[in-house]
Amino acid sequence: MKILMIAPEPIFEPRGTPLSVVGRLKAFSDMGHRVDLLTYPIGRDVKLPGLRIYRIHRIPGIGKIKIGPSLKKIPLDFCLIIKTVVCLSRNHYDLIHTHEEAGFWGMVISRIFKKPHLYDMHSSLPQQLSNFQFTRSKIVIRVFEMLEKNVLKYADCVLTICPDLYRYVKKRFSYKYLILIENIIDYGMIFGEKDISTQISQDLNLQGKKVILYTGTFEPYQGLDLMIESVESVIQKVKSAVFLFVGGHPEQIAHYQNIVKIKSQIEDAIFFTGQVPPEEVNSYIRCADVLVSPRIAGTNTPLKIYSYLRSGVPIVATRLRTHTQVLNDQVAVLVDPTPEQLAAGIISAATDKKQAKRLGKRSAQWVKENYSYRAYVEKMNMALHRVMVRMA
Repeated sequence: MKILMIAPEPIFEPRGTPLSVVGRLKAFSDMGHRVDLLTYPIGRDVKLPGLRIYRIHRIPGIGKIKIGPSLKKIPLDFCLIIKTVVCLSRNHYDLIHTHEEAGFWGMVISRIFKKPHLYDMHSSLPQQLSNFQFTRSKIVIRVFEMLEKNVLKYADCVLTICPDLYRYVKKRFSYKYLILIENIIDYGMIFGEKDISTQISQDLNLQGKKVILYTGTFEPYQGLDLMIESVESVIQKVKSAVFLFVGGHPEQIAHYQNIVKIKSQIEDAIFFTGQVPPEEVNSYIRCADVLVSPRIAGTNTPLKIYSYLRSGVPIVATRLRTHTQVLNDQVAVLVDPTPEQLAAGIISAATDKKQAKRLGKRSAQWVKENYSYRAYVEKMNMALHRVMVRMA
């Protein structure tokens, strides 16, 4: 098949939705399909068989797009709409595959050009407006609710990335054909992988230390403040503990470094690496004794959870829906989202060798049984078959 995919995101940057988009591209490529990807002029190119990337022109003053709703996306999306129409006018496509707000114009254009529409739902956009405190306007939120309702209603098939989103859509459209496809991709499969764990350990002087690792974005909902508040209690009990934070933009890192400096007693136990290439993330995980996901808000499953599970390193995570829809007490140490409870969980995972070994073994088996790449590709194939049947 020849697929037109529209992703209003910086493809590629190492964060949630762009990672998910790249996972879809990898599956389509392995299935032998050809994809033309329309996306922003921001991000690193991805090379896959059958993939061509078409970027809109750069807009002066827009060099970076933050996570969540942004006014900067308005002119970029307007250009993407024009690019979508141009591509559909000049080329034959079997299917339109949209991500996030591209579904808003995808539902209209797919009907005009009589193409099946596959909508990839990474989040509820009206909920994002509230969760990121973008607006309190009831009118704006209601407009987005109406748009989302129509996208879900008229799409030929809807993909959701976590059980909570699946239930959200199913509750509103019980007749809708939905497929739950979690973001389980091992991105080393796409970007390759360098094992530089020994170099990392030497550069950061991690030998003989208990390494407590966080990887991901530095957005407020990720709970880094909570994790930093737990550090003092941990290092009092585990003298060799060091905390490694992988990710974040320079201004975000500076913000947390200032917080750490105020708490001078923990400063020597914390390292910030900044963003690292996807092919190096697993190397940092190999250096870790405990992996932490301290999220305090949201319902989508963090992408890091699947790589954490594959690693066999014990996981400590907050006992919130964002985690418990995938994790349970058999594969992770789940704690209440307080500094005291997070510290207790980290101490337990770092000092109880039998528990660590048991959790690591179970988590690796759990992800192998429930979140394999083969199952991922099969679900993607089901989605394509569904939309083509609808158009037959």
